[in-house]
Amino acid sequence: MSVLSTPTASASASAEAATLPDAAPGPRRRLTVRLPRLPRLPRLPERIAARLTPGVRLWIVGTLTVVAIACFLLLFIRGSFDFTFPRRLTMVGAMVVAAFTQGVGTVIFHTVTGNRILTPSIIGFDSMYTLMQTLMVFVFGGTVIASTEGMPKLVAQTTVMVLFATLLYRWLFSGRFGSLFLMLLVGVVIGMAFDSLSTFLQRLLSPTEYDLLSVKLFGRLSAVKDDYLPLAFGVCAVIAVIVWRRRMRLDALLLGRDAATGIGVDHKRELTVMLVLVATMIAFSTALVGPMTFFGFIVATLAYQLAGTYKHAFVLPMAFLLGLFTLVAGQFLMQHVFYAAGFLTVIIEFVGGLLFLLMILRKGTL
Repeated sequence: MSVLSTPTASASASAEAATLPDAAPGPRRRLTVRLPRLPRLPRLPERIAARLTPGVRLWIVGTLTVVAIACFLLLFIRGSFDFTFPRRLTMVGAMVVAAFTQGVGTVIFHTVTGNRILTPSIIGFDSMYTLMQTLMVFVFGGTVIASTEGMPKLVAQTTVMVLFATLLYRWLFSGRFGSLFLMLLVGVVIGMAFDSLSTFLQRLLSPTEYDLLSVKLFGRLSAVKDDYLPLAFGVCAVIAVIVWRRRMRLDALLLGRDAATGIGVDHKRELTVMLVLVATMIAFSTALVGPMTFFGFIVATLAYQLAGTYKHAFVLPMAFLLGLFTLVAGQFLMQHVFYAAGFLTVIIEFVGGLLFLLMILRKGTL
């Protein structure tokens, strides 16, 4: 008697065969066939970027900066050369100080805080500078601004801001619950309080006094006197030597507290030293050329993109050179092309604010 094979019978027979020991399936092996790939030619920017080592990039940016300085000093001189050249040379000196203090200070601040969106002004230097200027005009009148200009005022303002930052660090780091984030939070609150008090006092000033005060509340590269530059260069040189000798410790701080401590770095000590250096640079720059909130943020962001490495031996010089090139080239264009030399710092702050908002929207958090 013949039995017709049906799908059900076949399936049951296969199931019975699968239960037999001899028919147990082994591990499946996937048959893969690798086809030969054609060599992919790199794009031109990738090929160029592969050859641009961090040292070559520094050399290129440095060359562009020197060319920009030469153009700013020697081109479009109308009138007496003996009068114009020293004045422009003084402006270049002020730009060197501003580029070093703001660029290098912001990169160091990003390293110790572990956040590339924050700026040193979050501690409240700009707000404190504005409050000091407003109090002087409110108490002594508008003429006090011109009568007190000089080296003692510069040193006094810098000393007050550095002492404020040092006491803030010592108070917040010496406590039981002291931390960097607590210091940043307290700095934000103190800055908001200073801004509110300054705004209230400014509303009580006369229009003439407010006009005299408003000149001091914006960055002013052209108003720096040549008598201030020797002291400024000396302070920058001392800080540059200290930072350069600690560049490898800054690389270690990038790894975080646990990793830095694990390789023998005193994290708390290095954090305090770097924050005091940042406070000195930002305070001196603010007292010398006025508040520049977002300039350091722009320079540091560009330096991270163009340096090609995370090492501070290249990032710090790149930030300084980019800052100097931005100021010199921007002043040259605003003065000789757009005929608006006094608006450079305003435009820098506007562009920096837009970049700051773009970074926050792109990252989604602080």
